[in-house]
Amino acid sequence: GIGEVAADRLAQKGARIVFVARDRERGEAARKHFRAIAAQSDHTVHYADLTLLAEQKRVAKEIADSEPQIDVLVNNAGAMFTTRQVTADGLEKTFALNHMSYFTMTNILLDRLKATPDARIVSTASDAHRGAKLNFDDLQSEQSYSGFGVYSKSKLMNILFNRELAKRLAGTGVTANCLHPGFVATRFGQNNGGLMGWAVKVAQNFALTPEQGAETIIWLASSDDLAGKTGGYYEKKALATPTKAAQNDADAKRLWDISAKLSGVGF
Repeated sequence: GIGEVAADRLAQKGARIVFVARDRERGEAARKHFRAIAAQSDHTVHYADLTLLAEQKRVAKEIADSEPQIDVLVNNAGAMFTTRQVTADGLEKTFALNHMSYFTMTNILLDRLKATPDARIVSTASDAHRGAKLNFDDLQSEQSYSGFGVYSKSKLMNILFNRELAKRLAGTGVTANCLHPGFVATRFGQNNGGLMGWAVKVAQNFALTPEQGAETIIWLASSDDLAGKTGGYYEKKALATPTKAAQNDADAKRLWDISAKLSGVGF
């Protein structure tokens, strides 16, 4: 997917890659690939199920304990589920993975980012947020559920998270930006069967390649053009305007406070 392509291109630029994977076979294959690209760097993989708060905290602490500095943190984990599923934490799975993994891991890794001059945080959001609104009385989608609708809300949360994060990082030297990668032909959505799974496969015939989808991630992570720029939402390597709902500072703070209570970090 776009995360692996972005890591590939950043390794070619000389970056040492530290990444999180769920599947050990695919994780080891990716690490071998990065080492083939840049053998001088000790690329590292950590394993975790990022739908679970305990796993998010564990793997983030492992990385924080082993990496004294982090130049760039790329938040890119995400999925869409056609049926409502609840994690062991009692959280709806899309919310847990697409939003809480960004929130929890970023907050645990902040000290390492602040210890690095001109560090950057890049979070993958999506134009799928358009039309979405948050119901703070039903963030876990118990009252109503649709796979794409809940996914759209999670992408709105990504932008609101980035907005509040950038405000909180003002003066630290760490920047935070998010992006819409476009609709990309990857494994995304293929975890679903039925009509949704079929529709995703058909639509991907007309989608961007992973290489095209990763371009803005790579640019935000490495370009001198982004030095000192923070709080933005980008598309095709240009600043874009998200919806009014995604620019709501009160909602951004409220979502942050709720997420901090759920995770126990970010206060």
